[in-house]
Amino acid sequence: MAPTKVIRTPVRSGQQIYAKDGDLVILSHVSAGAEVIADGSIHIYGTLRGRAIAGASGQREARIICHDLQAELISIAGRYWLSDQIESQFWQQRVMLSMTDESLYLETLTI
Repeated sequence: MAPTKVIRTPVRSGQQIYAKDGDLVILSHVSAGAEVIADGSIHIYGTLRGRAIAGASGQREARIICHDLQAELISIAGRYWLSDQIESQFWQQRVMLSMTDESLYLETLTI
């Protein structure tokens, strides 16, 4: 496993950040049209408006955690939801996305 990749600046539209063989931590926002990818988990300490793809190499234990969910797409290990598939109760909430069996599972975080 590679060291965690930490990005301290906003990820802008058109940018793609990839954490090969490791986790990705974004200490800012991910704009619409931007893409963040990790073979491990993704932590976003800001608003996710773009696309987040965790477990890109098939790691089903990966997670996506963000402070404000407004994503275009969220994915773990090839399973994905587009924005219109995300239940409204999770929109603009602090959440964690994980996989259970073959399905994606989204829960709000209270921390």
